[in-house]
Amino acid sequence: MPPRSAKPQAVMFACGLNSVRSPMAAALFAWIVGRGTYVGSAGVRKGELDSFAVAVMQEIGIDIARHRPMTFEELDDWEGLNFDLIVTLAPEAHHKALELTRTLASEVEYWPMPDPTAVEGSREQRLAGYREVRDLLIARIRDRFGGPSPGNE
Repeated sequence: MPPRSAKPQAVMFACGLNSVRSPMAAALFAWIVGRGTYVGSAGVRKGELDSFAVAVMQEIGIDIARHRPMTFEELDDWEGLNFDLIVTLAPEAHHKALELTRTLASEVEYWPMPDPTAVEGSREQRLAGYREVRDLLIARIRDRFGGPSPGNE
């Protein structure tokens, strides 16, 4: 396994639709790591921003309501794919990132995250699934990149 760069200059989080996990991860990364590293997000396909994702992020004071889902291709057209680290959160995004890195000098890390949209039940049960993903992302980002210790939210 190649050595991981301690603190990349630009990080992209990717998932299937860029509507739940990757926008949450990008916002959490900016919140935890700070603005010194550029962060973006994209999906294999374009979805609609998920209202449950917005709600669980708002619970910790992060507003993602203005996020507009974007595909890898749209992100490339908009600003280029100049990321030195691509963190994939779903299998299809991981495969897409590996395809791209044939021509890009980017590291790829796979952080499999559960899909909270698959959780069924009451509103509270569904929100619990989104909170679980949010909290897993917080722990993984802090573990990988550092940041304030838990309890400083």
